Amino acid sequence: MAEGGVGRDEGFSRQAPVQWENVSAETCSVLSWLGYGPEIIQARKDAYRENERLFNAKFGRAATKIITGSKAEGLTSFLESDRDNMLINNRVICLEDGVHAYIYPREITVLRSCNRMSYHGHCRLLLERRGTTIDSKVNNAFCDDGYGREILSSDLFVNNDVWNFINPEGMVRHERAGPSMPETIQGALHTDKVHALRYYCPNILSKWATRPRHWPPPEAVQKVLSLGAFLTPVGFKGSEYQHVEWRVCFNTGEIELVNNLNEIQIKLYVLLKMVKNDVLNPRKKEVTSYTLKNIVLWIAENNHQSLFHERSLLHWLHEGLDALRFALVTRELPYYMIPDRNLMAACELEEAQQRTWISTISEMMNEGPRMILRLSKIRQALIGHPEPFRWYNTRRMGLELLHLIEMNRLVVCTDENWVCDETDVILQALDRRKKEIVREVRLRMIMEGSRVSSSTGVNVRMLM
Repeated sequence: MAEGGVGRDEGFSRQAPVQWENVSAETCSVLSWLGYGPEIIQARKDAYRENERLFNAKFGRAATKIITGSKAEGLTSFLESDRDNMLINNRVICLEDGVHAYIYPREITVLRSCNRMSYHGHCRLLLERRGTTIDSKVNNAFCDDGYGREILSSDLFVNNDVWNFINPEGMVRHERAGPSMPETIQGALHTDKVHALRYYCPNILSKWATRPRHWPPPEAVQKVLSLGAFLTPVGFKGSEYQHVEWRVCFNTGEIELVNNLNEIQIKLYVLLKMVKNDVLNPRKKEVTSYTLKNIVLWIAENNHQSLFHERSLLHWLHEGLDALRFALVTRELPYYMIPDRNLMAACELEEAQQRTWISTISEMMNEGPRMILRLSKIRQALIGHPEPFRWYNTRRMGLELLHLIEMNRLVVCTDENWVCDETDVILQALDRRKKEIVREVRLRMIMEGSRVSSSTGVNVRMLM
């Protein structure tokens, strides 16, 4: 077995049955029509990268915004899932042991990571040098470590009231969830905001980079190394130091890795997320999209890339389900970037839930190609009429593209006091075209005898 618990390609020499290959190819086509084709994925990625650039150019003096998760990967439509935003403090740097602090200017606050007595992939942060421009958000989060040294508390950092200095109209803030502060705007746009710190850790990254692998290519490995790491304010569950521990993350590096997955690997990831949502339906994040992403990354690393093609998609779904089942049975899944960290270690999986999921996944795997019918979006597409399905999805993706353009135009039209010029002619033109598409879809629904909600309801439903 490979390091990630997902076997290499020795077992793939047996050719898959023709039925599997035909259903695989059809499933690939359906996923493209559902909004998971390479063109719409690239359009989403480009839009969110542009949003980062525009936002940071106008508002990014103290902190740099990074859009992470499924939005940055281009794998969810506009309102389909939460928008994950990281805000990186530009006045703080965290350093691994052996890295010198003198190369950083005096205005930068330098923190030194301490991994002793912390779970793999976590650390504590000792103050090494207080910068001349340290802000209250950081300064107020220091506490004594019991030995007369100042240590940065993750709890004090994330619970700092100073973070909530902007209160746009229509925004509702929710209780803290791990390192994030969830928000909802206008009742529909859900955002998870995480304030984080940049972490320079060449030793951790070099261990990842020097592993033997089929994937990613050397140039992508070098890009991941250059992007570095971050520390988010959340400790390991159950640790006595949880309130002062920080978790090591590689958000930008992982976005680069997902960008290097081929079309079939991306669609495998999408299918596994559908399994999570439609079949497993976890209630307490016992299995997350992040769990499934790590399974896909291990599969990609451990197998020749030529084996991933449209007629092999269901084979790889079978392999992905097998890896997920193994993780549930053993309660072990090595983190792709730091294999010593077990992603299942604190997942709060109850024994009854574990047995049910293992049984359900085994049943799926024994169903052969029919397992794909357990996924609601795929099932509806396969049993529906091709023409209405394609007509609706063409307009749905067109509406999403308009919203992505509008998202970035709103940043351009917003001043430094967060006041937007809604008289902008481009914003008005985008709004007119969006309304035209919604009216067209709503009219067809009425003509076909469908149950129709308001135009606002149709608009929201099309973006989910």
